[in-house]
Amino acid sequence: MAREGVQRKGTTQSPGRPAKVTITEIAQEAGVSVPTVSRVVNGRSDVSPATRARVEGLLRRHGYQRRPASPGDRSVLVDLVFNDLDSPWAVEIIRGVEEIAHEAGVGTVVSAIHGRAGAAQQWMTNLRARASDGVILVTSVLAPGLHEELRLLGVPLVVIDPAGSAAMDVPTVGATNWAGGMSATQHLLGLGHRRIGFIEGPPRLLCSRARLDGYRAALDAAGVPVDDTLIVPGDFYPESGFAGCDRLLDLVDPPTAVFAASDQMALGAIEALRRRGLRVPQDMSVVGFDDLPEVRWSAPPLTTVRQPLSDMGRMAARAVLDLARSVTPASPRVELATELVVRASTAAPRRA
Repeated sequence: MAREGVQRKGTTQSPGRPAKVTITEIAQEAGVSVPTVSRVVNGRSDVSPATRARVEGLLRRHGYQRRPASPGDRSVLVDLVFNDLDSPWAVEIIRGVEEIAHEAGVGTVVSAIHGRAGAAQQWMTNLRARASDGVILVTSVLAPGLHEELRLLGVPLVVIDPAGSAAMDVPTVGATNWAGGMSATQHLLGLGHRRIGFIEGPPRLLCSRARLDGYRAALDAAGVPVDDTLIVPGDFYPESGFAGCDRLLDLVDPPTAVFAASDQMALGAIEALRRRGLRVPQDMSVVGFDDLPEVRWSAPPLTTVRQPLSDMGRMAARAVLDLARSVTPASPRVELATELVVRASTAAPRRA
């Protein structure tokens, strides 16, 4: 944040020199974020009239004297935080966030915090140093202490695909995962498949559990008993799709179709089938979830559930920028619609 200070009347640091109250203290007293105070100080228009009046009143009361701009003053920033950045779907979310941030003249800092000791705490240390205007957290969990620290700093937080309970006291943006899981399974049922394998995502994630629940619901609605031996673990990455499909193929009565809870796992499943000399969809149909750009070029092009990843990024960016302006989002829980995209990886089973 710009190096601005306000002077508190009636106190002194040393004889003849008034003490300074920080922008953070002004923000806490006003009940707004630090970036909001900075916007008022810098004459930005993206602050509501009521908030502007409250902050300006406090600045006057404390005898604010604006420092001249210096080369060290920084641009407005939003932090975008992932567990990992080694998945193509992360690129789609970044694309959406960047579009809105660029339109607003806001910089984006992208971080990954999973798998490194102390990475989350180091990220928080860096965030304090750069005085971020807001944080977008993607399928990640912040330790309660870090979450509370964000709140005390007045840094707004929005979560994409919350990993934990949907009851978090922050706005969330997700997709209709349950409906997507149901539509993928119904598509396979409609083609005549009755033994449908499911490669699940990490069970700690709400989106994974919702896709599995949609799969179960579709089978139940069709009167097809759920066979738990057809449900195998996965982690959204290709290797687990490969291993999961191998496990399904080793069953005495293997499935005629596989629904993988991510496109990457679906591609891994297709490779497992290829290595066994089996063809898609002639020998087994495969459905994914996400509709990543590359799956339309896979062999064969993949039937999948389109998750509006870029739109989710855009929605989250708008929400966090609204919060930074002390504007409450219209809805704290947003779920964007998924859509089944039928391509060449699914067909009627060879044996009904």
